[in-house]
Amino acid sequence: MTYQLRNVVVAVALGLLAAVFTALYVTNYRKHVQHGQESVGVLVATVDIPAGTSGASIVSGHLLKTMTVPRDALTPGAISSPDQITRLVSTDQILSGEQISTRRFGNSQELGVRAQLKGTLRAIQVSAANPNQVLAGTLRAGDHVDLVGNLKSDVGGVSAHYDRIVLRNLLVLKAPAPVDAKAGSIANQATESVMLAIRDSQVPELLYVVKNADPNFASDGGWALELRPVGNAADSPVTVAGFGTVVTTGLSAGQKAKIATTGSQG
Repeated sequence: MTYQLRNVVVAVALGLLAAVFTALYVTNYRKHVQHGQESVGVLVATVDIPAGTSGASIVSGHLLKTMTVPRDALTPGAISSPDQITRLVSTDQILSGEQISTRRFGNSQELGVRAQLKGTLRAIQVSAANPNQVLAGTLRAGDHVDLVGNLKSDVGGVSAHYDRIVLRNLLVLKAPAPVDAKAGSIANQATESVMLAIRDSQVPELLYVVKNADPNFASDGGWALELRPVGNAADSPVTVAGFGTVVTTGLSAGQKAKIATTGSQG
């Protein structure tokens, strides 16, 4: 074979090889494009879904529907089965028509206290005058408490103090920090705070007690939380305590008259 003929053969072989590679590339590219355009099923939101909504309620509330979209239009983490989110909680708002993605969900721990707020429940953090008010060292997240207030009245120019349980069965979302035994008595330690779950309609009552309880009459700020039983808690009828109920209840008419004139039962 002459040198010139050999060059021709090599050139033809290289040309054929290039044609084969080009055909393979075009075939693979066409398959890739066809695969990307293949329609697949995906779940989308039928309404706006707020952050903090449980996957179980999303599924049971029929807030999802199935749509078909091209594969290359899938959102990362998109799901096709409701079972993928039933045990999760939405951590971001999901808009109507948006593909449901696992990236918008997490467990309740990731959501923190927000996972416990639903409907009219709100979270409010109250700063305490001293740790006794919030049962520092005893109170834990998940406990339930009542709010007791000591309020001053100046009706008709006469000052009087009244005590009553103002709110009941409030959920503790965040408890005060544990008491430091080395810091001495609780009363001498720094102030504490507590976060409570409360109905929006109850917030004004809570703030009224916290802001208007008489701190000059009671060294602990004039209000306190009382711990409820873990199970089978019951509530007594509402009562208001004042001088007349605490001091004079059960006394004879003569004893009451003497207290009224001398300030002593005698």
